[in-house]
Amino acid sequence: MVPSLRRWAARGLDVLAVVIVLAAVAKFLVLPRLHHHVLVQAPPVALATLSGGRFDLARSRGRLVFLDFWATWCDPCRASIPLVQHFKHAHPGIDVISVDVGEPEGLVRPFATQFKMGDVALDPDQTVAHAFGVTGYPTMFAIDATGRVRASWVGFNPDIEREMAETAARYGPARKTARL
Repeated sequence: MVPSLRRWAARGLDVLAVVIVLAAVAKFLVLPRLHHHVLVQAPPVALATLSGGRFDLARSRGRLVFLDFWATWCDPCRASIPLVQHFKHAHPGIDVISVDVGEPEGLVRPFATQFKMGDVALDPDQTVAHAFGVTGYPTMFAIDATGRVRASWVGFNPDIEREMAETAARYGPARKTARL
């Protein structure tokens, strides 16, 4: 009886290990790559910026805005930021705002300089991150010209530039067509 019980316990542990591995694969590899389409009004955003100004989402009405939430301690953010900044420079008609969450300006400024980041907003008390329901980093939201959240991504996504471009093509400024 004891060897049979051990065999069942070993199989149970094997099944448990497989479930844990599948959950980890889903959480870290599959779910971050899913392009979630949502349709809710974005919460209000008014934050100080590293440049000394303020970013107010309401003033961006009429434009597509990507809000990229990150932190200096986040290794996946370090991998994502160059991709997001490359998209930003390649698409000057789209607002890409980097939002540092929960850190003081003195820590953020050298990091932003090192990664050549522009348009960095500061959310030191995490008010805006909480309003958007950010639970992991990096997290990005696409907000259309009417202020609705149209897409979101959580976690590092090596295809983020392509997905941002697809979102911009879908929700960005309307293209003018030639009159015949």
